[in-house]
Amino acid sequence: MSSAKRREKKFVPWGADCDLIGPMNIQVAVLCDAATQDSSSKLNVLGAFDTIYAPQTPAVHLHCAVALRVTFAAGEEGAHRLAFNFINADGRSIMQPIEVPVNVTLPEDAHFVSLNFVVNIQQLQFPELGLYSVDVRLDGQSQASIPLSVKGMPPRPAA
Repeated sequence: MSSAKRREKKFVPWGADCDLIGPMNIQVAVLCDAATQDSSSKLNVLGAFDTIYAPQTPAVHLHCAVALRVTFAAGEEGAHRLAFNFINADGRSIMQPIEVPVNVTLPEDAHFVSLNFVVNIQQLQFPELGLYSVDVRLDGQSQASIPLSVKGMPPRPAA
């Protein structure tokens, strides 16, 4: 089936009544200890979390990953720019945004394609305890927000 015929059908695999910014669909957006993609394009996620306990501030998280699985529909082929930005509760960046160029190509016989993205982050610093998030943007438009809470280490029970 040609690209023109796929576009004519306007098929959106997740339903035309979904309240999305566009036909693109984020299936998974998670902060985790590690993530990989295997040879058959499966996204493997290990240790998803939304809270970090810090013994002091500034807090440093030695290693984490952002795992993202995105489905693109016919008509979304071409070059895009994916950006990940860690922000604090005031919306200020706590590190340089990470930008990933994306080229979407659908196989001739497909109505959609799913792509995985894994961004590994080392020595992530949080200046203070509080709420943070990972802002996920595609072509400058916000697509998802992954929440993260950085809390003080709970007191140890008396022996």
